[in-house]
Amino acid sequence: MTGGLAGKTAVVTGTAHGIGAGIADALRGDGATVHGVDKDTADLSVPDAVAAFFGGLGPVDILVNCAGGVAGQTGRALEDVTVADWRAVLDANLSSTFLCTRAVVAGMKQRHWGRIVNISSGAGLGVSLTGIQAYTTAKAAQIGFTRQMAHDLGPFGITVNCIAPGFIRSNPTSEAQWQSYGPDGQAALVGQISMRRLGEPADIANGVQFFAAERSSWVTGQIISIDGGYA
Repeated sequence: MTGGLAGKTAVVTGTAHGIGAGIADALRGDGATVHGVDKDTADLSVPDAVAAFFGGLGPVDILVNCAGGVAGQTGRALEDVTVADWRAVLDANLSSTFLCTRAVVAGMKQRHWGRIVNISSGAGLGVSLTGIQAYTTAKAAQIGFTRQMAHDLGPFGITVNCIAPGFIRSNPTSEAQWQSYGPDGQAALVGQISMRRLGEPADIANGVQFFAAERSSWVTGQIISIDGGYA
């Protein structure tokens, strides 16, 4: 697939850590010009910050909404979750996806070509292993947003798809979660994965490369679990 995206401009959000960085590297390898953005570059939950970032780029052909996470939170009983904590997780995952998508669709419509890939989570199809209610909710909402946008944008030649990754040690939060399981818990988790290994950022990037390619032009509204068979 090397060179298949030559002449295309991509934006990948959430590039500060493994999955987003891996996706950006893979799209560069396919020939795209890639702009990465993370929370140190722009707060993608703030409309003005999103407008300022995208306003300086020019036309965007490919958008990968990978920014998100748990905003430093751990699982608590619902009655102990504050409104601010709830909103922080939804903003990081869902509002950022909405705002970034809104920023690129007008140009994609004009060119009658676009690829949008949302990075959800296995939690969006099931439950959060760490018990963070807002995270599960936001990731499930990303899947709903994917389906609606695929329906709305298909007539303009724009595809919208979603990947639900399995467990990947890709950032400090997932690494702390992994270490908290201890040897027995780690073995138990890997034992539930059909391929008997954890994923790597490149595994998720492979799916993004397919969704971004010209040959996937009749694939839209799809949610694929890239999780080694865990689901």
